Amino acid sequence: MKMKKSQIILLLAAALVLGFAGAYSGVKFAQPEIEGQPNTIVEESTGEKAKQSSGNLEKVTQAFALIKGNYLEDVEDTQLVEGAIEGMLATLEDPHSSYMDVETMSQFNDQIESSFEGIGAEVSMVNGIVTIVAPIKESPAEKAGLRPNDQVLTVDGESLEGLNLNEAVGKIRGEKGSEVVLEIQRTGASEPFAVTITRDEIPVETVYNKIETIDGKQTGILEVTNFSTNTAKEFSEQLTMLEEEGIEGLVIDVRGNPGGLLDVVEDMLEQFVPKDIPYIQIEDQDGEKTPIYSDLDEKKPYPISVLIDEGSASASEILAVAMKELGYDVVGQTSYGKGTVQQAIPLGDGSSIKLTMNKWLSPKGEWINEKGVEPTIDAKQPEYFYTNPIIIEEPLRVDHTGEAIANMQLMLSGIGYETGRIDGYFNKETEEAVKQFQADQKLESTGIVDEETAGMIEAKLIEKIRSGEDDQQLETALKEIYK
Repeated sequence: MKMKKSQIILLLAAALVLGFAGAYSGVKFAQPEIEGQPNTIVEESTGEKAKQSSGNLEKVTQAFALIKGNYLEDVEDTQLVEGAIEGMLATLEDPHSSYMDVETMSQFNDQIESSFEGIGAEVSMVNGIVTIVAPIKESPAEKAGLRPNDQVLTVDGESLEGLNLNEAVGKIRGEKGSEVVLEIQRTGASEPFAVTITRDEIPVETVYNKIETIDGKQTGILEVTNFSTNTAKEFSEQLTMLEEEGIEGLVIDVRGNPGGLLDVVEDMLEQFVPKDIPYIQIEDQDGEKTPIYSDLDEKKPYPISVLIDEGSASASEILAVAMKELGYDVVGQTSYGKGTVQQAIPLGDGSSIKLTMNKWLSPKGEWINEKGVEPTIDAKQPEYFYTNPIIIEEPLRVDHTGEAIANMQLMLSGIGYETGRIDGYFNKETEEAVKQFQADQKLESTGIVDEETAGMIEAKLIEKIRSGEDDQQLETALKEIYK
């Protein structure tokens, strides 16, 4: 059966945005159209199942009464009820299913419709560890150099071990202007390091455009940083503007985009995927697959490429794999790998359960969960993009060796100061490069790397990466698009 997007209400969650007002999970509050869902679930519990459920609920009620009547200290009813709900969800071992209390839901609704405050990074729980999915463009987290797959170990010196995702987010979020210190473990770094971030207002603009001229052809670039309420509208308006400018090709950049609302990415795909193939399939609990189609008659008349990386998740992957199976190139690195759909189901008091209820599949029926979307053209960034902050236990100087020095040499090389080697031996050429860097930054030109110099090297490297001037993945996409 062919189904159009308007016939279903399915909401997609990638992770949590760390904002002052709570966690943005990419799941829009369920409106009355799906209020019948919980009743449907209850009605299925008939006969033996109903008896079994009744017995189990009596056990829960007995535990509730036992605690209320006998526990040493007073305990609120709400605390016990919410703890029971959270405990049930925890047994699912699904990082994308969670309980959102009244405060969290209120904060979420504010955030999805408008700007919010925090560090601006989306996170998920991976093997019990709070893990960065992606920092948001222009956010404090991005400016501080946080990256996909960074693990958050402590917040202001307090361990996150044993906390659920909502509790961890509660530690990290905060008001604009306040500081938070995160201890980060990064892949490839032997030791964790501390990052101090000043919380700020997180930008709400989610689509950015520009035009590059390649071999005399105007190529439009649309960078999509999130799939929020207004993203599809912004995308359509900016695509129309680029087409009116006469573009001959298009690059859609969803690198570092952790996902968002399913209906938003559907609106965008309806502009590219013709009606003879689905742009997505939804699989329910019984394995029944529902393909969803557009009304589009034909593909765009120009070539298109999609840019992805390990921070592209959820809705980004829906877009990327649909375009890939339509025959377009996908450039970059294998994406995050989230192939499930969540719904936020209201519980009647302003709280909700966000529950995984479906899988999403590619147009051809592929499930990318925990695998990601593989690019058709593999492209990495320069090696210095993957360096780690310099950990200074003692100042680094000539004849020192070690991982921190190799890392520092690679950073200096990335910002234009040649050290002659990147093997971790602090030679004379490295010393001269450090001296020149210090002089250029108006620091005392000692050739010794202390905390101040290390911090400045990191800041300049982050600044260069964020400038996009050496974006080899984008260069590859632009070079390959007309072949």
